[in-house]
Amino acid sequence: MPAISVAQAPVPVAPSVRGLPDFTDLVEQVGPAVVNIRTVERVRAGAGRGGQVDEEMQEFFRRFFGIPLPNVPRQGPRQAPQEQPEREVPRGVGSGFIISPDGYVMTNAHVVDGADEVLVTLPDKREFKAKLVGADKRTDVAVVKIEATGLPSVRIGDVNRLRVGEWVMAIGSPFGLENTVTAGIVSAKQRDTGDYLPFIQTDVAVNPGNSGVR
Repeated sequence: MPAISVAQAPVPVAPSVRGLPDFTDLVEQVGPAVVNIRTVERVRAGAGRGGQVDEEMQEFFRRFFGIPLPNVPRQGPRQAPQEQPEREVPRGVGSGFIISPDGYVMTNAHVVDGADEVLVTLPDKREFKAKLVGADKRTDVAVVKIEATGLPSVRIGDVNRLRVGEWVMAIGSPFGLENTVTAGIVSAKQRDTGDYLPFIQTDVAVNPGNSGVR
């Protein structure tokens, strides 16, 4: 029989394996622009309730134990509560990043919502009182302003160029600590929960206090 030549299909060549991403240069570049945000609420101490507490306790002991509350001095006429001075109470912590050298800082709206005072701490330990410029709950974005110049800042990226599966990194101040870096990938784009505008979904670890990171 005549020999038959069979052409073999070309064997596909596996693509070369890419190395793991190295975030060190990016951390050094944008890390100085990531800040810690601490919020404070001013509350007025509650006025004393005078003899009302004793009367209630007396009634409790009488009903359930059948005895009067021992060693409770009788109270005089109830006095009008006195106005108490305000005191500052820590309300929460978050993160943010400087978007302009003259002190504009972006964070999440829920970080500063309801705060009477916003304090921004830079990586070099300088602390500034910040003024709320504006906030939008629908996008959960807020901008505050500190009185400083010559600050390191970050550049806002173009979401249209972002692709699902790309590596991403987050820097923030979780638990009130200094800058902490986590990394992952973009899981999806245009996620719509109904409460917020469509957002980017990632699997980057975001711990308490990391709100406001990018």
